[in-house]
Amino acid sequence: MMKIGFIGLGNMGAPMARNLVKAGHDVAGYDTAAVTVEGVSRAGSLAEAVRGMEAVVTMLPNGAIVRAVAEEILAAAEPGALMIDCSTIDVESARAVHDMAEQAGLLSLDAPVSGGTGGAEAGTLTFMVGGSEAAFEKGKPLFDIMGQKAVHCGPAGAGQAAKICNNMILGISMLGVCEAFHLADRLGLDRQAMFDVASTSSGSCWSLNTYCPAPGVGPKSPSDNGYKPGFAAELMLKDLDLSQTAADKTGAATAMGRHARDIYKEFVEDGGGRGRDFSAILETLSAK
Repeated sequence: MMKIGFIGLGNMGAPMARNLVKAGHDVAGYDTAAVTVEGVSRAGSLAEAVRGMEAVVTMLPNGAIVRAVAEEILAAAEPGALMIDCSTIDVESARAVHDMAEQAGLLSLDAPVSGGTGGAEAGTLTFMVGGSEAAFEKGKPLFDIMGQKAVHCGPAGAGQAAKICNNMILGISMLGVCEAFHLADRLGLDRQAMFDVASTSSGSCWSLNTYCPAPGVGPKSPSDNGYKPGFAAELMLKDLDLSQTAADKTGAATAMGRHARDIYKEFVEDGGGRGRDFSAILETLSAK
């Protein structure tokens, strides 16, 4: 059993913390919204959630918040403790937090996740991890509880790099699937027939086979629940923004990623996509 502090008990963090408790760990949680999670002792402050803990897990909205919270964690944490940041943030911020942790004598990992709220609840997340081998080995038992796979991608920031590249693929592929269903509709092709062909041929991909944006077609997905978010459109926009910021800084050519970002920006800001699943963009196409 480990003593773990968990900072950020939102839609992702709360079930992740719950799974750690179910596995027998002693978890203290802190969230600015003062939420209560079954089995997680509620800390009165961030410092209280961190003090005396062997590991601290964070799940936060953006890089600026992660940097600010890291400063508070490092001021209160025990030397040698492990800090695991599961937020999806920019690579530069992730590397800055690693540097801060190293200077304070802590181990650290950037470990963003894939799998959405369903994966967080079921403990089937995939972790993309950056940091030292020693830190990864210390954190792996916790990843094994909260997820089904943890990949050590490389040194500091490598986890975030893998996450934004992966989600750029996801954003582009979902748009392709939605456009294909839209064209199939206009051609009078039955959606089930479209799925049966594409899911078992060269059009096969996760966005189609596992997370089909067409209601009533394929395995159950958010499209079958009124597009209630499994992965919100504004989070996809955030990740695509991160990918394009990284592309600008590195000089990478990502024309499709940039176009996908622009489409999701319009969908979220002007197309009714805020608060809906990112696959709901199919409805926007169908209405044209």
